[in-house]
Amino acid sequence: MIEPGDRILLVGEGREFFVRAGPGKLSTDKGQLDLESLVGATAGDILETHNGSKFTVRIPRPTDFFTYGKRSGAPMLPKDIGLVIAYTGMNHNDDVLDAGTGSGIAAIYFGGVAKTVKTYEVRPEFSTLAMKNIAEAKLSNVEAVAADFMAAEGNFDIVHLDMQVQPEHIAHAYSLIRSGGYLACYTPFLEQMAIVVDAAAEQFAEVHTHELIEREMTRSKRGTRPSTSVCHSGYVTIARK
Repeated sequence: MIEPGDRILLVGEGREFFVRAGPGKLSTDKGQLDLESLVGATAGDILETHNGSKFTVRIPRPTDFFTYGKRSGAPMLPKDIGLVIAYTGMNHNDDVLDAGTGSGIAAIYFGGVAKTVKTYEVRPEFSTLAMKNIAEAKLSNVEAVAADFMAAEGNFDIVHLDMQVQPEHIAHAYSLIRSGGYLACYTPFLEQMAIVVDAAAEQFAEVHTHELIEREMTRSKRGTRPSTSVCHSGYVTIARK
């Protein structure tokens, strides 16, 4: 049941609106809708604007926070986050450390899979924004920390780095990872990827790098073909202790 302050996605009439349940009105070209009417509603309920336009209530998922959540920069794409989850085998038994929080999108995805997530961001203003996004995603197992990754302590099954990685970061990550656990590093450029691979190869038992490529298909009356949008986004290096 939806409570006051919850984030909700309203879908209908070819439109989507990311709103907060509670006082106020949503004014659109499809009419006005009283946001107070969302309180007590459930996913799948149909609400009508004052002129009869119908919208379906959705509870936001991580994909919706990627699309509509407030950002402090460019977050990892869902396909890239998915590769990290798949190639590390992230699951409900895992304690995950994430560094380079940004707006918290990767941490939100990880929080829906892992037992615990602790995410470090050295820039306080970015960490504050991430905390708000994580709270709106209603993830009590995700903790945002405004501190340098090098200050991190404890033991984790997976360490994920989305930051300017140097050899000392790889060494510190190794000290935090439990035996059999994984390091995952996202790097947008080949030069950064090389730093990660060279440093990880000196300490980890297995090191593999994957180029991140995705091609969306488009279909029209003329035919079906790959989209012309850019399909390359970067590299993920996976290393196992």
